[in-house]
Amino acid sequence: MEKINIDDEKFMREAMRLALLAAERDEVPVGAVAVRNGEIIASASNTREESKCATHHAEILAIEAACRALGGWRLPGVTLYVTMEPCVMCAGAIINARIERVVYGAKDHRFGAFGSALDVNSAGLNHHPEVVGGILGEECAEILSSYFKNKRKKL
Repeated sequence: MEKINIDDEKFMREAMRLALLAAERDEVPVGAVAVRNGEIIASASNTREESKCATHHAEILAIEAACRALGGWRLPGVTLYVTMEPCVMCAGAIINARIERVVYGAKDHRFGAFGSALDVNSAGLNHHPEVVGGILGEECAEILSSYFKNKRKKL
């Protein structure tokens, strides 16, 4: 059962701020914020273009930073806020890190792995994070569509 937390909008707005910063660097505008006990412990945005690395999604980078912040690879009690539904790579990292809860904004019908393109939570894996989708979804989707509209204009 999805539980919407009173802070979901606040932390999603921070993820959106990071997504906008990514767009300024000509990165796909996705931001992620890891929260534990009501405090941000890590945050990141996409850096694939800058780093020339396929795995540098916002979620992966935020998970790595959260692991460093907490001193271990398991992230109990952590909620990950991300502006776009995680892909299968990021969903796998979320499950491996034992993240308790995932809150995302915009659905990703092409690659989303928590219910849109596929649902990793139904795969019989050993961990199933609670997933809440659509928090500020229209605003998050607008950030993405504006970015790609501007990219097409430049072509």
